[in-house]
Amino acid sequence: MTVAGEATMVFNPSRLALARRRRGLTKRELAEAAQLSERSIVAYESGATVPTDATVEQLARALAFPVAFLHRADVDAIPEGSASFRSMARMTAAQRDRALAGGALALELTAWTEARFGLPPADVPDLRHCKDPEAAAGALRQHWRLGDGPITHMVRLIEAKGVRVFSLAEQCRELDAFSFWRAGTPFVFLNTMKSAERGRFDAAHELAHLAMHRHGEPNGREAEREADAFASAFLMPRSGVLAGAPRVPSLERLTRLKRQWNVALSAYAHRLHDIGVLSDWHYRRLVIEIQQRGFRRAEPDGGPREMSLVFEKVFDSLRKEKVSRADVARELDWPLAELNALVFGLVMTAGSGGAKDSRAPSSRGGSTLHLVGGGE
Repeated sequence: MTVAGEATMVFNPSRLALARRRRGLTKRELAEAAQLSERSIVAYESGATVPTDATVEQLARALAFPVAFLHRADVDAIPEGSASFRSMARMTAAQRDRALAGGALALELTAWTEARFGLPPADVPDLRHCKDPEAAAGALRQHWRLGDGPITHMVRLIEAKGVRVFSLAEQCRELDAFSFWRAGTPFVFLNTMKSAERGRFDAAHELAHLAMHRHGEPNGREAEREADAFASAFLMPRSGVLAGAPRVPSLERLTRLKRQWNVALSAYAHRLHDIGVLSDWHYRRLVIEIQQRGFRRAEPDGGPREMSLVFEKVFDSLRKEKVSRADVARELDWPLAELNALVFGLVMTAGSGGAKDSRAPSSRGGSTLHLVGGGE
């Protein structure tokens, strides 16, 4: 009998499936870890059988998720076709499922955050009508009034335009990035273990998918090529690059100039070739020299990794109210490791120092996060 006012804990099959995919396990592997039969796992996930409380505890231990997670409301799953993945050929089904499960958790964290803070609304125009990536990049720069100069901070720029940015978990390190739209809100997941320059390019690449493709069509090589071309043009607009292009494009000179645009040396050389500054012969020589010096593996004169201003302000405000990340994780019924994975590399850990914005909002009353400058 249920006491009046006492919540009834009801097992949710979709939560079990989400936790299993987040751990990268097959049904058979979960069955072995939980010392159950594979047939039982199939029945639990389909809803055909309701596990006992003791069995739910076994499953939770095997998955390293709190028992309460398996009793929460239905999860907002991310359909495979609604997300844009790069390097599909190298990605296994388990990696894809793990990343999509992370996307579902990001939706929950976003809903939790939006209930307490006013995040910037989405301002990513629909550019599906623009078939030329260079023109699309120019149109978006014009829409955001960016001019033709370098973008100081790519992550903060897209955050200011309403894109929710998260980190790929360490277990998804093989993936470059992915993105999707959900209920009018754009999401981007970045591999924060890559160089800062690669991360900026990945963010611009995913921005292309959000604006030009809107994930309404199947992804393929052509879409990836368009996204790369968009990213190059968005980060390095033709007029701006031409204005400062070197007359003698030596590798040393290019290394100094690429820092101005906050891009990888190879990306800057490719852009110079694309807009006609470098001949085919000269470009090939530079590519060979870049490879010989190992600059594709270790970026010369690399910049600092870009941090999230949204998460910095959110966690700073929560700390002022003595709310820790562990408190947030408990409220979501998550392991703390899941929260940390979604913001890994995007925000400094508590006590690590760094300048804080004194205008960070209170976490009560639906305060608005004001992203000063937006990183342009």
